[in-house]
Amino acid sequence: MALLDDAIDACGGLAHWSSLSRFTLHLSVGGTLFSDAGHASEFKDVTAEGSTQTQSVRFTGMTGGEQSGAFQPDAVTIESLDGQVLRTWRNPTLAFPTNGTHALADELHLVFFCGVQIWNYLTTPFLLAHPDVVVEELPPWQEHGEIWRRLRAQFPPSLVSLASEQVFYFDGNALQRRTDHDLLGAPVAHFSWAHENFSGIVVPTLRRTLTQQADGTVVAKPVLVDVEIFDAVFE
Repeated sequence: MALLDDAIDACGGLAHWSSLSRFTLHLSVGGTLFSDAGHASEFKDVTAEGSTQTQSVRFTGMTGGEQSGAFQPDAVTIESLDGQVLRTWRNPTLAFPTNGTHALADELHLVFFCGVQIWNYLTTPFLLAHPDVVVEELPPWQEHGEIWRRLRAQFPPSLVSLASEQVFYFDGNALQRRTDHDLLGAPVAHFSWAHENFSGIVVPTLRRTLTQQADGTVVAKPVLVDVEIFDAVFE
């Protein structure tokens, strides 16, 4: 597909991506989803390390550097700095408790949410070339006077994602600028920009998640999720 090929080439090319196995990020994650759950500073200034090819992320520096958290599709763990497993959530899902508590109140749910989000965020658009992801191009979209091309992707159950169906927007340089999907029961739009080249891979270093309205426009505030990547290494 022409748009997907353009997007992959703009971010470093599939051959280069396929030669990589690991990533290390220095980043902060926040927003009202975190502060409303009582975790305003939980993921401020953390390190995320993981696999580029399989869904696996470990966060160090959580809770002021006192704990680490690890996400894999079959288990989420909270660990001490010396590697002792303190808590485990096996076979995690996005079906968070609906008993009146905030969906991200539990740190295990927070690590799961961040692990899924950061891994999928970092591996796109290469992830869209996965043989089990069904992709189709949609009509273009106008955003603040710019024409952005769009892809709709259907993710299989074997790939953990925040939503099984998502729409990705790419600017005139074929760089990803927006992603739409439902999040915790409401439509949202993730905007990304400030792309930088790290180890030959182009990554948007800023990302903001906003509430989406019925016509596709967004509400400027509150910022539900706020991601800033300070540095990235791929190897």
